[in-house]
Amino acid sequence: MRSNTAPGRRAAPGGAFSLIELLVVIAVIALLIGLLLPALGAARLAGRTTVCGSRLQQMGVAATVYIEDHRGALPQKAGPLPQGGEDVIGALFAGKKGRLPFYGISEIGAAGRPLNPYLMDTTPPDDSEGSVFPVAACASPVDRGATNTGLPIPGLSSTTSMYDFIGASYTLNDHSPRGEEFATLVPRGGGRMPAALRHPSRTWMIGAHPIYNFDGGGDRGMRWFGVQRVETNLLFLDMHAKMRVPVAEGPVEETPDYSFLP
Repeated sequence: MRSNTAPGRRAAPGGAFSLIELLVVIAVIALLIGLLLPALGAARLAGRTTVCGSRLQQMGVAATVYIEDHRGALPQKAGPLPQGGEDVIGALFAGKKGRLPFYGISEIGAAGRPLNPYLMDTTPPDDSEGSVFPVAACASPVDRGATNTGLPIPGLSSTTSMYDFIGASYTLNDHSPRGEEFATLVPRGGGRMPAALRHPSRTWMIGAHPIYNFDGGGDRGMRWFGVQRVETNLLFLDMHAKMRVPVAEGPVEETPDYSFLP
């Protein structure tokens, strides 16, 4: 009986894949993975952005109660200044102890940051005990830190997490991008917000740290949402949150999307 198999070629037993067919399948799978990965990355980022926005809303609810309890003052905490004396440090409004050994960041933790009792169900241990008590509500899942902290000190010149570095991924609108001496919603030395608020729906109150990426005209490299531009998440005075807001380069106090000014 004459065989249908060409001389020198053996048929794949039992209908198994040939080597060429297997390579084609692998190539198709690799192509599909390459096409799907960007979509999966975008979906993952969208999910993390939503969680970040939910935490901003949670802080907004807590801040509303705090403001009522403190006669119109935002949650604020004074910390020591390098040149002596002390002033309100916006990053101390909530969160845990950070690594930064200035402004009280590494000393004032969960027990001493004023918004925490309005955010947490548990009472943290005293800060003097030395432990670092986590505050999950102050950690953003999109927090990628800063490539330039502005500190030319080994180990402190950059960070992969603002939550680890200063204790919170978020900060108060306590000064203008023109410099620390220009107050916004927190007066120099602390106190109530200004009595007259022009645009509650445009003036941000609590924001993710990239809002201060160009603080003082520098560039902190806080590109949490992509390398193309700096974006941030903001909670406004009227308590609505806005996601992935483009941050203006330079010491810009107002844009069509937000304002530092009350």
